Amino acid sequence: MAENLESIKSQVISCTKCELCKSRKNAVPGKGSKNAKIFFIGEAPGRSEDKIGEPFVGAAGKKLTEALEEAGLSRDSVYITNVVKCRPPNNRVPTKKEQETCQGYLEQELAIVKPEIICVMGNTAYNSLLDGKDITKNRGKFLEKDGRLYFITIHPAATIYNQELVSVLKQDIKKLHDKLK
Repeated sequence: MAENLESIKSQVISCTKCELCKSRKNAVPGKGSKNAKIFFIGEAPGRSEDKIGEPFVGAAGKKLTEALEEAGLSRDSVYITNVVKCRPPNNRVPTKKEQETCQGYLEQELAIVKPEIICVMGNTAYNSLLDGKDITKNRGKFLEKDGRLYFITIHPAATIYNQELVSVLKQDIKKLHDKLK
């Protein structure tokens, strides 16, 4: 068990536990405040994240930042990570095995940050963490599991292809922030 986020970051960066280490440019550890009250979890790094080595820095990241700022949150005040820490080839959905391989890192991040709310973004994270199936029916809802409070929303990447979802994401992030107040 890592004692701090820096040691988890080092473990993630040097990880060779699955095949994704062979195709990645950079592993992408989580980033944000170790005192974050809200902890965001997405699917896996995309092209921009793989290139830079940070979570949510591409187009989806811009959408997330916009939604956070509109709700009165800064990226520095939250923690952002992914279920899988390396980009799957051609942005495919990570396999169950890849998700399970990275699960230890995610658990360590959660144990150190101890957020009040875990925001699950998108179907992959929803399925991986909560065994959820249909995000569209369950988004905008809070759920308790194993003593943790989860909030379910769409993945910011979905807003890139469907502009109508921009307001949905923004409403959800505002609802999430309001719950903390």
